[in-house]
Amino acid sequence: MTFVSFSFLIFITLTVFVYFITPGRWQWVVLLLASLCFFWLNSRWLVVFLAAAALTAFLTGLWLSNIDRTSKKLLKEKDWSSKEEKKKYRESVKRRKKVLLFCAILVVLGMLLVLKYYRFFASTANQGLRLLGFELPSFKFLMPLGISFYTLQAIAYMVDVYRGKEEADRNFFRFLLFMSFFPQIVQGPIARHHQLAEQLYASHRFSYLRCTFGLQLILWGWMKKLIIADRVMIPVTQIFDSGKQYTGLLLFLGAVLYSVQVYADFSGGMDMARGVSQILGIELEENFRQPYFADSVENFWRRWHITLGSWMRDYVFYPLTLSGPFVTISKKTRKIFGAFVGKRLPALLASFIVYALVGLWHGPEWKYIAYGLWNGLIIAAGILLPEIYARMKKLAGIEGTPFSWRLFMILRTFTLISLGRVFSRSGSVMTALHVFKNMTVQWWDLSFWVDGRLNELGLDSPNWVLLLIAVCVLLITDLLHEKGIRIREGIARQPLIFRWIVYIGAILVILVFGIYGAEYNSASFIYEQF
Repeated sequence: MTFVSFSFLIFITLTVFVYFITPGRWQWVVLLLASLCFFWLNSRWLVVFLAAAALTAFLTGLWLSNIDRTSKKLLKEKDWSSKEEKKKYRESVKRRKKVLLFCAILVVLGMLLVLKYYRFFASTANQGLRLLGFELPSFKFLMPLGISFYTLQAIAYMVDVYRGKEEADRNFFRFLLFMSFFPQIVQGPIARHHQLAEQLYASHRFSYLRCTFGLQLILWGWMKKLIIADRVMIPVTQIFDSGKQYTGLLLFLGAVLYSVQVYADFSGGMDMARGVSQILGIELEENFRQPYFADSVENFWRRWHITLGSWMRDYVFYPLTLSGPFVTISKKTRKIFGAFVGKRLPALLASFIVYALVGLWHGPEWKYIAYGLWNGLIIAAGILLPEIYARMKKLAGIEGTPFSWRLFMILRTFTLISLGRVFSRSGSVMTALHVFKNMTVQWWDLSFWVDGRLNELGLDSPNWVLLLIAVCVLLITDLLHEKGIRIREGIARQPLIFRWIVYIGAILVILVFGIYGAEYNSASFIYEQF
C-alpha cells in the first residue's frame, strides 16, 4: 500500500476521520493503531523487528535515565572522603552508561545489519574464505518496511538520552508511535524524539487551513511522482537496463534523467508524508531545500535528504573527529605535513567514512559504496584545493559571484551529482565504469536526436513534451522557493472559488497525465526499500 494507491486514500481518509472524532487525550492511540496497521499491511509479521527495536531503545533510555538520576542523588547526598573518590565514581558511572549504550546500539543495529547486509558481507567475505576451503552460508532475509529509518531514529534517541539532551520517554506505547508513525516510516524524514514525539502525543483539532495546506502538499507530491518520476523512469530503464550499447550524449541524458527521477520520486514521497502529517496537525522536518540549485557538492548534501545528513553529522562525523585517535592523527600530521593538512585531515577521513556509510545506507552493494565515495572524493578536493580554485577563477577574470558564475557552479554541481548517480543506477561498479567509458564514445553523434529516435526509449513525442513541461514547472517552483516566495501561502490568500479551481485542476491533471492503466503502472518509491 503505497502513497499513490487507492487503498491508501481510503486508509488515510478513515484515519483522519477517526482521529478527529476521538477525544484529544486518546488521539495518539488512533495514530498508533493506524501506524501498526499500515506496517502490518506492508510487512506482516516483520513488525516484530520494529517492536524489538522500539523496546530496546525504550528500555535503554529508561535505564540510562535511572543511572543518571541515582548517580546525581548519590553525588549530592553522600559524604565523599576526597575529590579523587568522587571523580572515580563519576568515571565508573560514565563507563556503565557507555557499555549499556554500546550494547543497545549493537542490538538495534545488529537487526539492520543481519536483515539488510548479511548477504553482502557474507558474499564479500567468501571471496577470501574460499581460498581457505570454506565459506559462510548465504541467506536472503525479508526486510521490514523502513528499517533503515527507524533504526537511525532509535540510535539517535538512545545517544541523546545518554548525552543528557533528551528526557527518557516513560510510556512504551507512545514511544512505539514515535518509532512507527506511518507517514514517515516509508522513506523518512528521520525524526528526532524532541522534534516529533510531543506533536504525536498532543491533541489536535481539525483545521480547514491546515487541511488545505496538507492537501496542496499531497497533490504536489502526487504530481512529482506520477507525472514526472514514473514517466521519466521509462527512458531511464531503457537506457540502463535494455542491454543495448548506447553511447555519448544519450548516456549522459540517461544520467540526467535519473537525477530528475530520483528527485521527483523521493521529494514527491516526502511531500505526501508531510502533507498527510500536516492534516493531522503534525509538522515533519523538511528534507529537501532545492538541492539542484546547490553551487557545490557539499552544499548539495546540506539540501538533499537533510535529516540523514544531520544524523550523520551529529552521530558519526563529530564523534569521529573529536575522538582520541583522530586527535592524535591531527597532531602527528601537523608535525609532518604542516598545519594546513594536519587541521583538515581528520575531517577528510571522517568525511570519507560518512559518505561510504551514506552509500552503504542506500543499499548492500559495492556500487552504493562507490556512489558515496564519489561524493566524498569531490568534497575532499573542495576542502584541500580552495586556493587552486580561487586562482582559476582569477585567471578567468571573474570577480565576486556574478550570475554567469553562479549558473556555472550550479550546472557543474548538477553534472557531478548526475554522473555519481551512474554508480547507484548501474547493476555494478564495473557496469558503471563501462557506462562512463561509453559516455566518451561518439560524443558528437547527434543522429539519435536528429532522426527523432528518442521515441525508441519508450515515450512518444507527446509524452516527451509533457515531461519537459512538467520538469519546467518543477524547476520554476523550486526557483520561486529559492527566492523565498511561498506559493502555498499565496494560494491560501486567494478567494475560495479560485483555490478549489486550483485543487480540482491539479486532481484532473494527475488523473489525466499520471502514469496509470494497463500499460503504465505506478512504480514503488525508490527509497521505500531503505
